[in-house]
Amino acid sequence: MDTIDAMRVFVAVVERNGFSAAAEALDLSTAAVTRQIAALEKRLSARLLNRTTRRVSPTSIGAAYYQRCVQLLAEFDALEASVGAQALQPSGRLRINAPVSYGIARLAPLLPGYAERHPDVELDLSLSDRQVDMVEEGFDLAIRITRQPAPSLIARRLAEAAIVLCAAPGYLARHGAPAQPDDLAHHACLAYSYWAGGDSWQLQGPQGEVSVPVRARMRANNGEVLREAAIAGMGIIAQPDFIVGPALADGRLVTVLPDWRLPPVGIHAVYASRSHLAPKVRSFIDYLVGQLGADATAPSSP
Repeated sequence: MDTIDAMRVFVAVVERNGFSAAAEALDLSTAAVTRQIAALEKRLSARLLNRTTRRVSPTSIGAAYYQRCVQLLAEFDALEASVGAQALQPSGRLRINAPVSYGIARLAPLLPGYAERHPDVELDLSLSDRQVDMVEEGFDLAIRITRQPAPSLIARRLAEAAIVLCAAPGYLARHGAPAQPDDLAHHACLAYSYWAGGDSWQLQGPQGEVSVPVRARMRANNGEVLREAAIAGMGIIAQPDFIVGPALADGRLVTVLPDWRLPPVGIHAVYASRSHLAPKVRSFIDYLVGQLGADATAPSSP
């Protein structure tokens, strides 16, 4: 027996002074109304209604129960209406995880525009270069920079980032510029701790694709740290354009092996489940697509 449904039936019987009138109002059979009331009285171990051939009226216990039912049903209906409204409009706390450098360089400037469009959404941005467990750590959405998002997540491609091989002019003056990919094995390289290729860099160029083992003079789990080390002349880095772009523009870094490229990486918005996607999540993804994504594609799932 559904208690809420049974309470509605009971209230209808009391307010309409009979089973038949209640059945007509609720579009039920009289027998169904009778069964609901009998089951409710059995569950409560109390007689709620006095029944005569002419009319039905609540007992003293039934009258008290009726008053509480009216209050509880009103609160329940208000709660459902509130949830329904939230299900249509973006609202509530939106927890987002993003890599540190991308979050600062690309995501942070976009947040005021979203906040202005959706004032009922409370933004909660957490920056970390480690790959968080979205479900366990309670994130609604994450930005992942990768060629292949985890198959367990739903991914929406937002944009693409070029990976640039570069070094400081001073380093190249001291050690010489590599002329071909194999030369990288003899240079000091600055390695990203979470690089999917480990100690190898995959390059594409005139001779096709090659995998070059590199010697890491330094490792770090943040691209901005590696950029500053490269600017200081510590070695060669392979980092996304949104990290090294300004330093390339002002000459603090210069590209190496210009005829060779590392494969670009995708910028993805990922979330745990397509089912009942909250409006706050959907609206934020749509906003990012509009701001970032000429090449954005539809969500991909496992």
